[in-house]
Amino acid sequence: MTTAAPPRLDIVIPVYNEGANILQTLQSIAREVATPKRVLICYDREDDDTLPAIRGNRATLGDLVIDFVRNRGRGAQGAVLSGFAAGRAPYAVMVPADDDYNAGIIDAMLARAETGCDIVCASRFMAGGSMVGCPWLKALLVRTGNFTLYHLARLPTRDASNGFRLFSRRTMDEIAVESDRGFCYSIELLVKCHRLGWQIGEVPANWFERTSGSSRFQVLRWLPAYLRWYAYAFATTYLRRPARTVRLKSQSTRHG
Repeated sequence: MTTAAPPRLDIVIPVYNEGANILQTLQSIAREVATPKRVLICYDREDDDTLPAIRGNRATLGDLVIDFVRNRGRGAQGAVLSGFAAGRAPYAVMVPADDDYNAGIIDAMLARAETGCDIVCASRFMAGGSMVGCPWLKALLVRTGNFTLYHLARLPTRDASNGFRLFSRRTMDEIAVESDRGFCYSIELLVKCHRLGWQIGEVPANWFERTSGSSRFQVLRWLPAYLRWYAYAFATTYLRRPARTVRLKSQSTRHG
């Protein structure tokens, strides 16, 4: 009797009424990701329409392993962090619920991580990547922020703001997350890894404006929280802030 290989990768998907999108995303993962994996569907409420959409269509997903994780916090960030806490694999990747076109890069992200990267970014702004259909204000802010972080702050990724990102277990378990809004945890972990001198990699990815449901990304509301970590990246490079200023879960240290 053979048994399934233990998951090498946890695929964390935060959801909020994504019933119209989730099956195509899960089918693409089942079809295109060869790595032994487990999908963690992270939700807020039992009446979320994502849950019956999955439970009623399991036959279309083959032997894809799916677990449901109730959000122990609040909002999108709480859902993702609940998924990280429930994970067992040495790596986790956060995948948007409506992304049914990038599953083919997940194995490449893991391969990059296994060369020593603690974070691997799915980059829209490197050769082979793209961002299509983004509203003009969001596109302006995103492109400007990423351009300056890469070229001026010398953060080693061209796409610091894309939430589609792979994290090592060390990153998830050791670095304390201070953010409490939106998807700020993702850029926070990125800039803290950079200050610690941990390796960061990237692979090209595509991004298309969603056509079903509403995005939970709120540019103006979350901008002040993002600016904190934007400044943190510049402080690492120009003020030479030492690694000991990173707040770790195992100790209480000041940050700046």
